[in-house]
Amino acid sequence: MRSINTIVTCLILASIAQGQTNGIIDYSDSPHTRFHGIDIGDCRWTDGFWAKKFASCEQTMVPHMGDILKGETGHALNNFKIAAGMQKGTHQGFSWHDGDFYKWMEACVYLYAINQNEDLLSELDQLIEIIADAQEPDGYLHTEIQIEKIPHFSNRRFHEMYNCGHLYTAACIHHRVTGKTNFLKIATKNADLLYRLFQPRPKQLSRFGFNQTQIMGLAELYRTTKDARYLELAEIFINNRGNQHDADHPTVTGESIGDMVQERVPLRKETEAVGHAVLALYFYAGAADVYAETGEQALLNALDRLWSNVVDKKMYLTGAVGQAHYGISSRRDRISEGFVGEYVMPNSSAYNETCANICNAMFSYRMLNIKGESKYADVMERVLFNSALSGISISGTHYFYSNPLRLVEGARDYSKMNTESPRRKPYLKCFCCPPNLVRTIAKSSAWAYSLSENGVAVNLYGGNSLSTQLRDQTAIDLTQQTSYPWDGKVTITIERCKDTAFDIHLRIPDWADGSAVSVNGRKLDRELVPGRYATINRQWAPGDVLELDMPMPVRLVEGHPRIEETRNQVAIVRGPVVYCIESPDLPEETSILNVYLPSNSNLTAEFHPDLLGGLTAIEGTIAIRNRSTSTMYQTIKQPAWTMQHATFIPYFAWCNRGECEMTVFLPVIWQ
Repeated sequence: MRSINTIVTCLILASIAQGQTNGIIDYSDSPHTRFHGIDIGDCRWTDGFWAKKFASCEQTMVPHMGDILKGETGHALNNFKIAAGMQKGTHQGFSWHDGDFYKWMEACVYLYAINQNEDLLSELDQLIEIIADAQEPDGYLHTEIQIEKIPHFSNRRFHEMYNCGHLYTAACIHHRVTGKTNFLKIATKNADLLYRLFQPRPKQLSRFGFNQTQIMGLAELYRTTKDARYLELAEIFINNRGNQHDADHPTVTGESIGDMVQERVPLRKETEAVGHAVLALYFYAGAADVYAETGEQALLNALDRLWSNVVDKKMYLTGAVGQAHYGISSRRDRISEGFVGEYVMPNSSAYNETCANICNAMFSYRMLNIKGESKYADVMERVLFNSALSGISISGTHYFYSNPLRLVEGARDYSKMNTESPRRKPYLKCFCCPPNLVRTIAKSSAWAYSLSENGVAVNLYGGNSLSTQLRDQTAIDLTQQTSYPWDGKVTITIERCKDTAFDIHLRIPDWADGSAVSVNGRKLDRELVPGRYATINRQWAPGDVLELDMPMPVRLVEGHPRIEETRNQVAIVRGPVVYCIESPDLPEETSILNVYLPSNSNLTAEFHPDLLGGLTAIEGTIAIRNRSTSTMYQTIKQPAWTMQHATFIPYFAWCNRGECEMTVFLPVIWQ
């Protein structure tokens, strides 16, 4: 473990570097990152895809979710009121429901950073006052434990650390955007309690912290307050993992152990992503936050291995992760909602919890800023356009918990499942995913750009305006115009900048073969490598126009040959968007299992302004096989095919026209 003195020394050495201090992650003084974040609110979606999603977030998603969580259905606010003695009642919701409420509050703050709606800020102040009244004098805050009179930190299954972590993060964001300290005081009071209890590393508390949001939260508290104790404690929680035998213990009774909660192998020695996907990726993201401050190479080496293991061997085409609801790890531990073996990628039974997919992007965002490499932003984008947005309806009011890549009527008995469902639901009893997704949409513009040592990196494409400062504190204003992801042409206009040369780093997505870039109408004679940033250094001037043109052909994508579930199958992808076909676009009574794709199908892209809120669909020919599936095996002859015109829609938009069958991968007829 790094000493406090070493950490402070790193902070002093980093103080010569300037940067934004009000980002979603405050990297301004982080000495071990290549990129730094822009301030919250510096980038705003102005038109196109993400502007529409943000408007829906502002006008529907956040208000609707607030009604749920502050009402009798969600009951989250009631839990705080009961804990504060303001009303009578029992705790409702799962143990981690407090954290879900903090995530929704965090989303509100992101909206306020953009719209400056004082009514929103006033309501947050009222909620913070209630939460403060619920907090105990020593700083403890966890409504279920308090209401049900359960001993504090008696069993990790109550997810106390999870709630703490989301409290810290939300409070830091609130402070950065508003300048107020009322929420931050609650967070630091609670963190001080954790430090008193956990810093001595007592054996009876050594197995706490398995749902690791507190590591990210503590790192952010350190960045916000400059109190090195919080960073020290974050590293203690990392070091506690993997140093315990997997036998039962009073603090883990009734809860999973071993690989399920990443405690069999110390993080620095781990070679594969194991266990519950959300727990694992929160853990990795928190460790990345600690590395950004300490620079410990062993930590980064482990994160590199784990990121590659996830992305190269356990991630779906949609950016989703967590292959199975129930399964076993390579070390024979039982796991749920998480990672199983490499290349084991079922479609119909894929779990792919919305939270896990978002955590995948959160981990990649941190790695992007640490290493400054485009591949991390590729994963972020893949998640955002596919496996994140699939978790919410076009209306912004209904939610998926799991996100399979195929749904077949009658294939699964949903009455026996507690989180999977054939359609999105207006409320999920386990409500962790909806506010996680909504806060991600609310903060997405802050992911669009990063600051390099002498310039700005364009991570995500979408119509937006950027008004920020470079690392040397000089002003830069950009506007971005594009119909992305439906069109690959992006125009960036320099509105204001310094009068000396600086870099603009354009992300060339890993799929964008044949891209071209021009400045002021003159094409640059240079190779643009997919999967890397193209760095353009020049003395820019207001009025300069930078154009990036990324071809977007319709592509057929196949899986690794070791993925048994997709052998001789292909998926349709265009740009960053993965497509699917669902039963509303098939002849009546057609099973999705009888749909095949001729390899010579003339697939064309067409924008439909009135389809599912406006999107680009893929039109083409499919082959429908006429067959019976009454027996498990049957002798066949040459199949008979019916050729049919069909429409493929983006995966994120499926199941918005009623309950239906759907598939991403289709068996291909090579012609």
